[in-house]
Amino acid sequence: MTAQAAPTAAPDTTKTDDSAITARQRWMAVLARTDRKTLETEWSDKYGATTWSHLREPQVGMVMVRGRAGGGGQRFNLGEMTVTRCAVTLSDGTVGHSYVKGRDRVQAQYAALFDAVMLRDQTASAFIDILAEQQAAAKRDHAHKVAATKVDFFTLVRGEDE
Repeated sequence: MTAQAAPTAAPDTTKTDDSAITARQRWMAVLARTDRKTLETEWSDKYGATTWSHLREPQVGMVMVRGRAGGGGQRFNLGEMTVTRCAVTLSDGTVGHSYVKGRDRVQAQYAALFDAVMLRDQTASAFIDILAEQQAAAKRDHAHKVAATKVDFFTLVRGEDE
């Protein structure tokens, strides 16, 4: 019998993979919520000379939106929503994808382009951070307006109901 070396364990890349996935989910969510004009302006100002092609032309489709009763209960179908998806390839081979709500094909295209730029070299991270801050501020403002209209219902116990 000959001695064999014990197999070496592969390095644990779970944490770096998870953080990369989380970061990409964040920037894709921000891009999906950003209006077309903002994306178009930033792209033409900073990346207008970048050559790219469609891997998948923007396509409009439908998805089923599902909810949960009480936020954590049984699932139910809330309804359908229109989405547009797109995939692009930069000249260096980097592929970017996007899904945006609605039927705006140009918005989906620019979101996919920014996804590709972020995957390539993260040069759009400052722009995406600014967008994320603006979206968070808008969400806070909306929450304050909604909170101002909150009505607390309560029941008074009457003596005759005993």
